[in-house]
Amino acid sequence: MYEDNNWNAVVGDELEGFISQINPIDGKYNATSATTEVSWRALPFYENVVLIRLRDRSWGKPRLAIYYLADQGTLFRLNGTSPPIHEVNAKAPIAVTEENVLEYLRFFCFFVRGEEGPFLIAESMEDPYIPQAPDEKTRAVIEGTVREASYEGRNEQGHFLCDAVVYYSNALFIANFAVQPTGMIEMLSDEPIAADLPVKVDAPVA
Repeated sequence: MYEDNNWNAVVGDELEGFISQINPIDGKYNATSATTEVSWRALPFYENVVLIRLRDRSWGKPRLAIYYLADQGTLFRLNGTSPPIHEVNAKAPIAVTEENVLEYLRFFCFFVRGEEGPFLIAESMEDPYIPQAPDEKTRAVIEGTVREASYEGRNEQGHFLCDAVVYYSNALFIANFAVQPTGMIEMLSDEPIAADLPVKVDAPVA
């Protein structure tokens, strides 16, 4: 999802201004206009908040991408925990709808992480975050499991119900989620499909 074409490059004075706001990132990475690629994209569940992505080969972690939410000039670092997202959801505020709930689910599960990384909503072998299988058997398992996430309507509380295949660490499972209009997400159930795969999701954000 975060590798698609909806990104816009940040260049020139805007780039310089942005970099001056964030350095040093997490106290350990320095962005520069010479080496850091900065881009932004709109998110359908926020009116005035954009997602900003930074990548820089000179950081020595080729898979690392650093992300911020920008709410009209205020930056929120997406560091793999839920507080920055809940803060923006309350402030922006978030507007979850039947049309954008799956996009929000992908966003939340990617950026709110467990000890082993993101809860990747696994929908297509085209997704660059789905690990490259080292052998035919593994590829067949992954290919046979991934499918598009689906919206299943609302429950009595008005929560949006969704089903999705999740790739977490080196395992795949089917999960049912309830997404509240406030942006809180609860995993109602999960059923393992394949565990101990020889490849795990590698998409660091810190």
